[in-house]
Amino acid sequence: MNRPFAAGDKVLLLDSKQRRYLITLAEGAEFHSHAGFIPHADIIDRPEGLVAVSTKGAKYTCLRPTLEDFVLEMPRGAQVIYPKDLAPICMLADIGPGVRVLESGVGSGALSMTMLRWGADIVGYEIREDFLGRALANVKSFLGDGVLDRYDLHLRDCYEGIDERDLDRVVLDLPEPWRVVPHAQEALRPGGILVAYTPSIMQASQTREAMASKAWNGTRTLEVLHRGWYVEGQAVRPDHRMVAHTGFLTVGRFLG
Repeated sequence: MNRPFAAGDKVLLLDSKQRRYLITLAEGAEFHSHAGFIPHADIIDRPEGLVAVSTKGAKYTCLRPTLEDFVLEMPRGAQVIYPKDLAPICMLADIGPGVRVLESGVGSGALSMTMLRWGADIVGYEIREDFLGRALANVKSFLGDGVLDRYDLHLRDCYEGIDERDLDRVVLDLPEPWRVVPHAQEALRPGGILVAYTPSIMQASQTREAMASKAWNGTRTLEVLHRGWYVEGQAVRPDHRMVAHTGFLTVGRFLG
């Protein structure tokens, strides 16, 4: 998207300490912080990468937020699945253009917008109306109205069943995904894939028990660890801190 910033665009502001501020540009609006304010007019019609200066002389680099940026900074009602797990989920579920997905537990919409970005058609089940509204608002805010024809949300409980049939994928972020496995066996087409994200290994274990039949193939459970590196001149070493456990990913292929 090689064009100047315009009113309605989202902008990620980075200060000198790499603190992040996500704003939506609007005519006549201002960004305020402890370091003064910046009129949005100073950013509108300017190119990405500009350095805006506040009334107190603080400098902010202005960039378009990536999907990773937005997931970390967006408004949320429920705890989100973080980027280190979002991409692996899409790989394990083999998400791609035209893939029909039942997603249950849409929360704040982080996984939804990732799968929509990858081209999926999503039917979403969520039991909380406030989460449903937040997910829809976040998806529209980042991806625009154009994806809504591929995003069909329902206020309902996946534990009670799945209405759709011949689905390609079932992707779950629920406390008790094992309760959905029998419904997934009715809803998935042969060769379809189920992926469940669970914070606890006991949740993953119970899900594996529910999938321990000849109806499922290649069932496995894994977690993704994220370790950064400190690189400063000749000082090169792993960071002292890392993002280790967030959740377990359990995946299996339905044979029918």
